Amino acid sequence: MPPMTQDAQSSRTLPARWVENWRAHPTRVALSCDGVSLSGEELEHRSRYFAGILTSLGVGPGDRVVWEATSSSESVSLAIAIMRLGAVLVPVSERQRTHERHTVVSDVSPRLVVSANGLDLGDLDVRQLSLDNLHDIASDECVLDHVGLDERALIVYTSGTTGTPKGAVMTHRNLSAHASSLEQAWGWTADDRLLFALPLFHVHGLVAGLFTSLSCGSSTLVQSHFETQRFLGAMRDERATMSFCVPTMLHRLILDPDVGNVANLRLLVSGSAPLSVQLFHAFEEQGSTILERYGMTETLLTLSNPLLGPRRAGTVGLTLPGVQADLPQRGEQERELRISGPTVFQGYWNRPEATAEILEDGWLSTGDIVRLDDAGYAVICGRMKELIITGGLNVYPSEVEDMLRLQEGILDAAVVGVPSEEWGEEVVAYVINDAASLDVEGIQARLASVMSSYKIPKRFVTVDELPRNDLGKLQRHLLS
Repeated sequence: MPPMTQDAQSSRTLPARWVENWRAHPTRVALSCDGVSLSGEELEHRSRYFAGILTSLGVGPGDRVVWEATSSSESVSLAIAIMRLGAVLVPVSERQRTHERHTVVSDVSPRLVVSANGLDLGDLDVRQLSLDNLHDIASDECVLDHVGLDERALIVYTSGTTGTPKGAVMTHRNLSAHASSLEQAWGWTADDRLLFALPLFHVHGLVAGLFTSLSCGSSTLVQSHFETQRFLGAMRDERATMSFCVPTMLHRLILDPDVGNVANLRLLVSGSAPLSVQLFHAFEEQGSTILERYGMTETLLTLSNPLLGPRRAGTVGLTLPGVQADLPQRGEQERELRISGPTVFQGYWNRPEATAEILEDGWLSTGDIVRLDDAGYAVICGRMKELIITGGLNVYPSEVEDMLRLQEGILDAAVVGVPSEEWGEEVVAYVINDAASLDVEGIQARLASVMSSYKIPKRFVTVDELPRNDLGKLQRHLLS
């Protein structure tokens, strides 16, 4: 039978595609969480069992269910059950503080909250059960895998690096189109074995990783936490063919003596934060050319370096299949990236004003400034909201940070603008330094040879670490 086209694949929901794969290959490992493996047949049965329990609890299509996103086979089976039932999955992190979970639960008004061992939700009056509690409830008959493509499937709360998190609403059509796009772009097949140690409360691990891997019929190997030796050992022992990482993980992998195991992968993907050029080349020397891509919660993945063809360091590549991107022409000045297509979200939950600020006529304004390099690949210059205006001139922090990381002794850097009576804003660099002292004047002199003087930090602050969230994204608002 010839492979199904992207349009035909996208016309079916992910749960329908998952079940088809499990029934076609019932004994193949579909999911392995920290070494606990479930075949396709077992995952279908386990998720059906949990869906029956949810039905007994009164959960039905369209109901929101808050799910504490732990990386166990039981927890993932529950999340799949919620999707198969047609309810709306709302992931939260086990690492979140009480007030953060309180914000999500009070905003989304769920039918049910399910966690590993119970969550402190303060004074909220909401039904909450643990995974163990669920097994005490009889599983009822239920109708599965019949939800419509335009029904809500998922509400993911943005990482909140600059303000209060907002719930991005994704439909089954969004998720299905996204899976088909990645399957086509990255040559993803049922023979692949995807390894990752990403949190499942965010779209990188949950949607790009877990959901798409299940859609392609491949084996999904999930580790609950990242530890370099264990991760590299799994690449070898589990015969992984693909792996998704964030740059922080890659920094740690490159220092491990067993980093050569990455050469066994057919595809190593980096995302969620910028990948430095030097790290890209360090992995090239290990026999692995990293594929860097771009996406955001509200659009899922939209740009990618190619599977076949040059992967260019410092770029996020070209538009993925099915995606429309409003990009500058070659030689044109950088400008804000806008995205349109079937993966663009439906809006923020209960936030019409916030939705209207970024979504108009099907086009989403990402807030990211892009330019094209000489080969037509997109380069992310920085965030509009992070733009520093000093003396009336624009400075994109990421450009300065890239140059700082090339300086001897600087392991990492973050650049912010602080108020200045003279300049409006002053460029300040926070750096992690491995030398006894920081040669500020020497660094400024070397930067002066490669960039305009107004972009050079006027002040340097040495820190032990930079504030990053669980996905490695820099939280600049905690520095300025």
